[in-house]
Amino acid sequence: MAVLPIVKYGAEVLRRPTELVTTIDESVHRLVDDMVDTMYAAPGIGLAANQVGVNKRLMIIDLSVGKRPGELHVCINPQIEEVEGIITEEEGCLSIPDFVETVTRPNRVKLRYLDRNGQEREMWGQGLMARAMSHECDHLDGRLFVDHLRGFKRDRILKKISKLTKSGMWS
Repeated sequence: MAVLPIVKYGAEVLRRPTELVTTIDESVHRLVDDMVDTMYAAPGIGLAANQVGVNKRLMIIDLSVGKRPGELHVCINPQIEEVEGIITEEEGCLSIPDFVETVTRPNRVKLRYLDRNGQEREMWGQGLMARAMSHECDHLDGRLFVDHLRGFKRDRILKKISKLTKSGMWS
């Protein structure tokens, strides 16, 4: 298992819709293990495969950041089936480090996916779990949390990233 580099805003892989996982084999299990190590080291509560440069429809979520056994969710080929309500809260992203902004997301989300063993599952998430599910599915579809922002809020973040990129401090 290894901690992988997290791809930052501006990388093409973050803007491409990911490809379905067609076979759950040892390479997928190794990727999941490496993603878990990477997410916990960051630390973060969710990570999509394209955030570590792998164009596969795979994400992980653990709201406890590894502190409570059994709370890690491995979601292969996830699809949001239903959403209910809305909630507006601060959100950040491991691929856009040090930036946080208020984003509106569904308050409840029903997700259908395959687990690590290839078993079809569905799960409802509420509050922070619904936010994490929506955020990671956005990644897998080539969208980032800044895409939910408008006007000054979005421009401020993108201008700061542009300055950091030009100065060589964003890579």
